Amino acid sequence: MFQSFLVAAVLLFPPVPAVGDSTLLMFWNIENFFGWKAEAMENKYWTRRKYSRKCQAFSKAVLWISDESGRPPDLIGLAEVEDRKVVESLLKETPLRRLGYGIVHYDSPDPRGIDVALLFRKDRLRLLYSKPLRINGVVTRDILLAGFERAGGDSLAVLVNHHPSKYGEDSSWRRRAAMSRLRSATDSLMAAGDRKIVAMGDFNDTPESTLEYSRIMVNLAAPLSRKGMGTIKYAGRWEMIDMFFISPLVASANPGAEMRIERIPFLMVRDNAHSGEKPLRTFAGPRYIGGVSDHCPITLVIR
Repeated sequence: MFQSFLVAAVLLFPPVPAVGDSTLLMFWNIENFFGWKAEAMENKYWTRRKYSRKCQAFSKAVLWISDESGRPPDLIGLAEVEDRKVVESLLKETPLRRLGYGIVHYDSPDPRGIDVALLFRKDRLRLLYSKPLRINGVVTRDILLAGFERAGGDSLAVLVNHHPSKYGEDSSWRRRAAMSRLRSATDSLMAAGDRKIVAMGDFNDTPESTLEYSRIMVNLAAPLSRKGMGTIKYAGRWEMIDMFFISPLVASANPGAEMRIERIPFLMVRDNAHSGEKPLRTFAGPRYIGGVSDHCPITLVIR
């Protein structure tokens, strides 16, 4: 039945052009997405079957968002992927292969062996350039920069982020270093005339900690955070750590642009320890649960 749903969803959403010249962006931290033979997963009894199930659940989630949005995402930023091979699995081994996505990925020096990546629909966007941006003084994930020509003929620069976590001793300086690198990259793009910019990612901080960057970019997550909304649930409380920032030029062309937090019904589970629901993650410690991530994906439409 699960396979039938995926096939039917692909038939309902073939790779057709999006409405007008708008672009649908999505970001998702997909929680320790390692290949089934990865050494990092040896103590979690990770198997080919569980790995394949995660790929299929990711595909089903993207198709659910396609259903809600009326078309597939044009750009999908990903965090916590092991390498290019696992990203290829998402496209080759699931119905997403019908949607014509290309991949942008670079290996980073992160000690956990995780990177960020970007999927783009090749019939909607033309890749102009891409490169990883190393964060000075911190061994962590690179920031991924990619430039695209959109269907309407204009260009869009995209920065995919996964900033250092809060685990261990005081780590705020690591996130400040990552934000500083993001700021310098954004300044360089604007100085070069690239003023249509979107920064997306898991910033491992709330909007209140990104005020310096918000002086040059508009944080679309901030209004939702003030309402008590979030993308990850910790100790019964929602926290907004996954965000979209847009440049002033993008904001002026998209008055009222809103970031959406996607609560995908089949990837939410009751929070028995507190109240309400929480994302259905893949593992709780060493115990396999069967979900995709402890983060909710976020989406944004811009013209």
